[in-house]
Amino acid sequence: MDAPNALSAVEAARNIREGRLSSVDLVKSCLARIDETEATLHAWAFVDAEGAMARAAEMDAIRKAGHAVGPLHGVPVGLKDIIDTKNMPTQYGTPIFAGRQPEADATIVERLLEAGAVILGKTVTTELAFVHANETRNPHNPAHTPGGSSSGSAAAVAAFNVPLAIGTQTNGSVIRPASFCGIYGFKPTRGVISRSGLLQTSKSLDQVGCFGRTIEDVALLADAIGSYDQRDDLSFPRPRPAMLAGTRADVPVEPDLAWFNFPFNDRLQDDAREGLLAVREALGARVETLDVAPGLVGIVDVQRIIHEYEICHHLAEVFDGHWNEISATLQPVIKRAIQISTAEYEDAIGIMKSARAFFRNLFLDYDAVIAPSASGEAPVFGGGTGDPIFCTVWTTAGLPSLTMPLLVGETGLPVGVQLIGAEEKDDRLLRTAGWVLKELQASNA
Repeated sequence: MDAPNALSAVEAARNIREGRLSSVDLVKSCLARIDETEATLHAWAFVDAEGAMARAAEMDAIRKAGHAVGPLHGVPVGLKDIIDTKNMPTQYGTPIFAGRQPEADATIVERLLEAGAVILGKTVTTELAFVHANETRNPHNPAHTPGGSSSGSAAAVAAFNVPLAIGTQTNGSVIRPASFCGIYGFKPTRGVISRSGLLQTSKSLDQVGCFGRTIEDVALLADAIGSYDQRDDLSFPRPRPAMLAGTRADVPVEPDLAWFNFPFNDRLQDDAREGLLAVREALGARVETLDVAPGLVGIVDVQRIIHEYEICHHLAEVFDGHWNEISATLQPVIKRAIQISTAEYEDAIGIMKSARAFFRNLFLDYDAVIAPSASGEAPVFGGGTGDPIFCTVWTTAGLPSLTMPLLVGETGLPVGVQLIGAEEKDDRLLRTAGWVLKELQASNA
């Protein structure tokens, strides 16, 4: 068996259930790996070593006693540092909230505990989960960024610190860092996972996502934390798609995929463009190229208006009371955002709703859209967290999105390929992704 920290979450959970691995040994292995990498990567805002070891021992005792075990029994998970935890600080990536200690767990933390998971700690995020980077580095090359805003979550999984981590996406903050770090990132349909107990930057756009080193791992995590929560206005009161089952299902017929000729495709780096073309050619007639209506391109501006208008309202007290503690990166964005009128915002909300209707019709004919996950390899650290535009349309429409680590750029850094599916058909998206992975493997054999 591999070193415990190198196991996938599915493998680790199975070995723990079957008594071949203890949660204590798995957590020890992850903590040892953090000790090896943290001085370079800076992926963790807080590591609860003592609490994690105690929880692991408790999970082992439960299994040995023959009691029920959960799908993540004894498996450690990292949480983006905007997710409330009553036993450890949640500091939002800014000194303004240094030492902040929530009184209650977020809903997804409750779901993790019910599933038997071990909360290992809090992963670094950008300032207020927005544009200004903190110190996390890319595990493949520390001279480069891991992306944002879920930077620590992606880096921790890629560096084998932890098999699973949770992030959030308001534009491209799950898919892009997963692409840069060479792992799987999955953002389910908006409303599948509760956002109660998370820093709210945009009530309309904030969505929760999962990081793992296999497609099954991100599906396992999404299954565990997905639930209806009446405290979240976007959470829907009906069953969720069965994510893990979707990854293991065979397609009934070969799927039909769409590729959009967006005008911003010219932002792709040459190596990413060539790699994506090779993927499309390998999938052959299953991919149809579509021209883009101007209204669809306009969703990029719609996302900006909604996000900036809402963050100014949600965090008004923070900006008003701590302006001098806000970074020089974020201040100009806020100054611009406060000029957005209510009428502009309401128009943008209307366009967002029409985009959902457009994609409902599109997915009557296609199983998934194939797209870039990011513009290419991760930028050099200090040069920003990367361009999120290749996620913007799908995030605004609330569609399930998956990035797969399929390509390598010219300097050896990973580059992801994104698949997007119909809302509330996340299982179908994951089933289609499984087919794509098999087809590409066969074409390379």
